[in-house]
Amino acid sequence: MVISAQKLVYPIGIRSLKRVNSDAGRIHRFIPSHVEHLIQKLQSFSLFYFFSQLALRLKQSIRSMQSVENLVTQIQGLSSSAADIAALNNYLKAAEDSFRSDSSRLLLFLDQLDPSKHSLGYLYFLRSLLVVQFIYFVFGVEKQGNFNCVLVCGDREPCVYGSITKERASTLVPIIARFITSCAPEQIRLASDKFITVCKRFKDMVMLLEAPIRGVGPMLSAIRKIQPSTEHLTTLHPEFLQLCLLSKCYKTGLSVLEDDIYEINLPRDFFLYCYYGGMILIGQKRFRKALELLHNVVTAPMSSINAIAVEAYKKYILVSLVHHGQFSTNLPKYTSSAAQRNLKNFCQTYIELANTYNTGKVSELETFVQTNRERFESDNNLGLVRQVVSSMYKRNIQRLTQTYLTLSLQDIANTVQLNSPKEAEMHVLQMIQDGEIYATINQKDGMVRFLEDPEQYKTCEMIEHIDSSIHRIMALSKKLTAMDELLSCDPLYLAKAGRERQRFDFDDFDTVPQKFNI
Repeated sequence: MVISAQKLVYPIGIRSLKRVNSDAGRIHRFIPSHVEHLIQKLQSFSLFYFFSQLALRLKQSIRSMQSVENLVTQIQGLSSSAADIAALNNYLKAAEDSFRSDSSRLLLFLDQLDPSKHSLGYLYFLRSLLVVQFIYFVFGVEKQGNFNCVLVCGDREPCVYGSITKERASTLVPIIARFITSCAPEQIRLASDKFITVCKRFKDMVMLLEAPIRGVGPMLSAIRKIQPSTEHLTTLHPEFLQLCLLSKCYKTGLSVLEDDIYEINLPRDFFLYCYYGGMILIGQKRFRKALELLHNVVTAPMSSINAIAVEAYKKYILVSLVHHGQFSTNLPKYTSSAAQRNLKNFCQTYIELANTYNTGKVSELETFVQTNRERFESDNNLGLVRQVVSSMYKRNIQRLTQTYLTLSLQDIANTVQLNSPKEAEMHVLQMIQDGEIYATINQKDGMVRFLEDPEQYKTCEMIEHIDSSIHRIMALSKKLTAMDELLSCDPLYLAKAGRERQRFDFDDFDTVPQKFNI
C-alpha cells in the first residue's frame, strides 16, 4: 500500500481543515446548536494537534542533525589506525538508523569527509543516502522518482528495484565514481555488502544515463579493491563485463578474463561471468577462449535448466562451427542431467544449422539462414550466424590445401562456390594473415601455392612461450591437487560418497584365501 507524504507527517492536513470548515458552513442550518458547538471544538483540537505534530517534527529534525554531526566527528577521529577503524565499524553499525534521519542533508555532510581517508564512514553515508532516497521514492515523499518496492530481509542489505530520474543520477554518478576510485580497500572490505550495493546502484545509474562507458573504469577498480586475490570471482564481475559489452570496451574486459578463477560464491555470478566473457571474446575474435567459457556455462552443475545456459549453448554451437568447422551434440559425462535432457530442445534451430553446415554446401546453408532469419535476429545472433556462413568458405579452402600444392584462383572460386577469382583472392589473403593456412599468391598468373607450416619451434619467442606454458600447467596441477585434498576431507562430500558407495558385510569376504585345484 502506498502512503502519502501527508499521512506520514500528520493525520490531518491544511486541506482537510479547509474542507471541514466549508462542509460545516454548508450544513450549518440543518444541525442543532449543540452539535455545531461540538464541531467547533473538534476543529480547534485538529489545529492544536497539527501544530503540536509540526513542532515535534522540528525537534526531531534538530536532534537528527546533531546526531549526524556527531557521526561525522566520530568518523573523522576514528579513521587513522586499524584498531580505530574496527571500532568505527562497530559504532556505525549501531548508529545506522541515524543516517536515515535527514536524507535531504546527507550530501552536505558527505562533503565534510575525504573518501580516501574516511572510506568506511563515507561508504555508510553513501549507501544510506541511496537507500533512503529510494525508500522515499516508494512512499511518495519525493516526486522526482518512482521506485517500485523495497525488500529488507533480516540483516541483509535492502534489495531496491525500480528507476531513478536522470537528474538525480547525473548528480550521484560522479560522487560514487570518485569514491570507488579513491577509497581504501582495507576499510571498505569491512562492509563489503554495502560496497557491493553501492556499486550495483552505480551501474544502474550509468545505464539510466545511457553512458555505460562511465562505469567501466570505476567498476574495474571496485573489483580489484574488493577481491581477496585474482582467483576470487566477485558479484561485481558480471556487472563490469556487462558494462564492457554495452560500451564495446572489449580490451578492458580482457584484463579480468585473463585471470584464473578458482573461488566462486554464487552460481549465478559464475554463469553470467562466463556468458558475458564469452561474448567479449567473440567480439575480439578469440574463439578458442570464448568456447572455453561458454562450455563452462553449458556443463556447470545445475538442478534445472536456466535461460543463461540456453543462450550460452546457442552461441556455443555457432562458435564451434566458426572455430572448428564442426559441432557435436554429445556433451561430457560430467554435464548435469538437466542440461543433457533439455538444451537440445530449446536450441533445435541451431542444431539444424550445424547439420546443414556439415554438408559443406554453401547454397543450402544460406537458404537455411534466410529461412530462419527472424529467429536469429530475435536471439541477437544474426551477426555470428553470418560469420558461420563465411567460415564455410574458409573450411572448403582448407580442404583444398590437403589435396593440391598449386591451384589457380579461378579453380578455388569454382570449387568453393565464390563469385569471382578476386573474391577468392581476398579469402586466401585473410586466411594467410590469420595464420589459418600457409600459401603464396602469384598475382601475375593468378596461381596459389600452398606451403607447409614454417614454424621450426627453435626461436627464442617459441621457447619462452613453451616454458611459460609448462610453468602454468605445473601451477594448475598443484592447485588441483590441493583442491582434491581439501574436497576429500569435506564432511558433506564424505557423507554423500558414503551413501552412494556399495557397502559390504564382513560375511561377504573370506578370512582365509580359498585353495584352487589346478
